[in-house]
Amino acid sequence: MTGSLDRIPCTVVTGFLGAGKTTIIQHLLEHADGKRLALIVNEFGDVGIDGEILKSCGIESCPGENVIELANGCICCTVAQEFVPALDRILSLEPRVDHILIETSGLALPKPLVQAFQWPAIKSRVTVDGVVAVVDGAALAEGRVASDLDALQAQRSGDPSVAHDDPVEEVFADQVACADLIILSKSDLLDDSQRAHANSLVGSHLSRAVKVVPSAHGKIEPSLLLGLELAVEEDIENRKTIHDDELDHKHDEFESMIVDLPSIHRPEDLARRVAATTALPHVLRLKGFAHVAGKPMRLVVQAVGSRVSHYYDRSWAPGEELKTRLVVIGLKGIDRGAVEATLSA
Repeated sequence: MTGSLDRIPCTVVTGFLGAGKTTIIQHLLEHADGKRLALIVNEFGDVGIDGEILKSCGIESCPGENVIELANGCICCTVAQEFVPALDRILSLEPRVDHILIETSGLALPKPLVQAFQWPAIKSRVTVDGVVAVVDGAALAEGRVASDLDALQAQRSGDPSVAHDDPVEEVFADQVACADLIILSKSDLLDDSQRAHANSLVGSHLSRAVKVVPSAHGKIEPSLLLGLELAVEEDIENRKTIHDDELDHKHDEFESMIVDLPSIHRPEDLARRVAATTALPHVLRLKGFAHVAGKPMRLVVQAVGSRVSHYYDRSWAPGEELKTRLVVIGLKGIDRGAVEATLSA
């Protein structure tokens, strides 16, 4: 059996849809300071977008073969089928990796994933260095992720049988409650009062002291996130979450859909259609790639709420199909016809 000192540390990066996890991870990979990293990216839905973006970065510390995508749902629900084989692949890499990053789906609950590190086949080889939750500072300041945290928390504390009508709120709360460090992303968009309000909302979900660190454009000092050496899997019971009394959890409250479109002519026109789509009922997040007619570069499109961004990330590879493919994620009950009509308008 591998000794505890030889176990490879893993950092779990969790956070709600569109909070900025991928941007922060890319910054970590680009500033690894000589460490050889590997990355497991878990996506909700059948098409991986974030992993493909990171594979295309050409970062020496984390080459493409060190990036593994799991795009078939929540990683903590498929430990034996997907997570263990992914770890096996990473641990067999030569040269040996120094640190593993795990980017969870925006819909994942981190605690069940950390509990999976107690499996004998996993615990003997890797350890959870720390859990980092990325929260969207701009959204929190606007109250869009949570409307009334205090009242909701009081209801949950007073009556365990109360129906939870807002699964987004539950996911957010569990991610924060399991964290060892919280990154308040997009802090450059906040003034002092908005930042204080966002910190207050985060703090209302914490039962223990956890530092909240502001970040703009995904920039964060890697030493703050890596090398915490907390062995979180051995301390998981001290992280109290809403779903602790459930034997299992599912993501039946959410669904995703894929929309394929022809080549576009103007990124600005697609951005307007994307913004109109995210304004539709039940739609939470949209991301994907687009082919712009006459352009040799692939366009990345990301949207959450009213914010839409797009940029060219790389050239289309020889023989690669030039296509526009978007993934839409939302609450159960998305009007698929309306989504397709809005994106195709």
